[in-house]
Amino acid sequence: MSENLVDALGAALTVVLIVGAPILLIGLAVSLLTSLLQAMTQVQEQTLSLVPRLLAMLVAILFLMSWMFSEIVTFASEMFSSAS
Repeated sequence: MSENLVDALGAALTVVLIVGAPILLIGLAVSLLTSLLQAMTQVQEQTLSLVPRLLAMLVAILFLMSWMFSEIVTFASEMFSSAS
């Protein structure tokens, strides 16, 4: 019983990493670009780094939502089919 639970938790963490990674990587890339732009122009405004990162991550969520939903549904159906 505990081996099945450990396997299920490992699979759940894998799905969470796979689903969350693209959004986090996009946020990282936008943050890196805005930091580079701020360093080149010597403008050190905090909102200048936060707003583009938030917008980019929201756009990424909107575009990737169907893929994310299908990954989660596939995982849930595999978990429910293996439980019965």
